[in-house]
Amino acid sequence: MRKRNEDKIEIFINKILKLLHIKMSKSGEQLFVQIFKFIIVGGIATIIDWCIYFVLYNYFKINPLLSNICSFSISVIYNYYASVKWVFNVDGQKSKKRIFLEFIIFSLIGLALTEIIIYLGVDKLKIDAMFVKIFATVLVMIFNFVTRKMFLE
Repeated sequence: MRKRNEDKIEIFINKILKLLHIKMSKSGEQLFVQIFKFIIVGGIATIIDWCIYFVLYNYFKINPLLSNICSFSISVIYNYYASVKWVFNVDGQKSKKRIFLEFIIFSLIGLALTEIIIYLGVDKLKIDAMFVKIFATVLVMIFNFVTRKMFLE
């Protein structure tokens, strides 16, 4: 089943590249497919994160920093599972425990970056909390792809 889904995604990406008249090497295509899958998984994790954040902050009136920690914690569980199973070609030489630990460490660094951005944006610069959360998400998404690519594979 996994192979069939990957084939569909690769076919879809190849059609897009052909439609746009973009020629890539095989490794470039594979990276493009991986980024596409990362965006899908990250998009779902982001929706989970934002929805929980929105509810906690707007309806339960929980502090934005605490709301972010809660929403992040729930979304990272989904993100770990989907990333290891579908996005990254996880290094078979590493134990599952080490892979999970590396994933969590870099996720926590991403959380710290998000917390700093939210603190500075909301508390210091008085910018709308949801706008700051979107900005932080984009920056941390780039950080997450680069670190997971480097350390999981």
